[in-house]
Amino acid sequence: MVWKVLGESGDTVLKLYRTKLRNPMFRNDAQLEALCLRAFEQEGFVPRLQATGQHQGDAWVLYDHAPGRPWESGTAQVASLLRKLHGSTVDLPLPSGRNGSADLARHGAELLALCSSDFKDRVTAMRPDDPVSPTKRTCLIHGDPVAGNILVDGSNLTLIDWQCPAIGDPCEDLALFLSPAMQHLYRGVPLNPDVHARFLTEYGAPETVARYEALRPWYAWRMAAYCLWRFENGSTDYEKGLQLELEALEDHAISE
Repeated sequence: MVWKVLGESGDTVLKLYRTKLRNPMFRNDAQLEALCLRAFEQEGFVPRLQATGQHQGDAWVLYDHAPGRPWESGTAQVASLLRKLHGSTVDLPLPSGRNGSADLARHGAELLALCSSDFKDRVTAMRPDDPVSPTKRTCLIHGDPVAGNILVDGSNLTLIDWQCPAIGDPCEDLALFLSPAMQHLYRGVPLNPDVHARFLTEYGAPETVARYEALRPWYAWRMAAYCLWRFENGSTDYEKGLQLELEALEDHAISE
């Protein structure tokens, strides 16, 4: 649960984390969020943490309300922000992220095991085949850098919702930002191919980008499984996201 708290000296955001709520894709950990906000306070791309604590067994964090609106356009800023994050030398005790196609295959299967509709078989059958090994070049990743979690205020970007960071493959962040489903959910439309390609060029790490391209169908397949799970659990807006991820998988298969 999230509240905007109005104050004379500035507005704040209060987040209460319900311990009984579990999302099989995105971790919801108040301690990790507080840890990251403290660690990156001097970097200028996170809100300032004010306090954290417990209420009736549930954790909460209070931080400054960041100015700006959710990201809609201008990929260069986002590419620069993620590259800066992925190059950070901040050392935090974070969980490991998903790494390599075998890990993504297991995660996708875990998501599909929670589904029961007839569509489950179609998604299962579209699982990619080409293996991609884990990378040893892991780094701190945000874990949910979707458009809605990137606030734009002129030339300044603020990355919010740090409840599922990890030490993982930077491709994970790239895939989540570029995901057709996530772009549709937060902007109403996926990125067109030219903008998609421009973002990867602007990110400026050819080896990471090449790895992302190899893993791209795996990320689309896992996201399709997640969208199906969300749709089956009442989030009807994820139906279109499911269709978009399956179309991305089909396009990849045709281009092979």
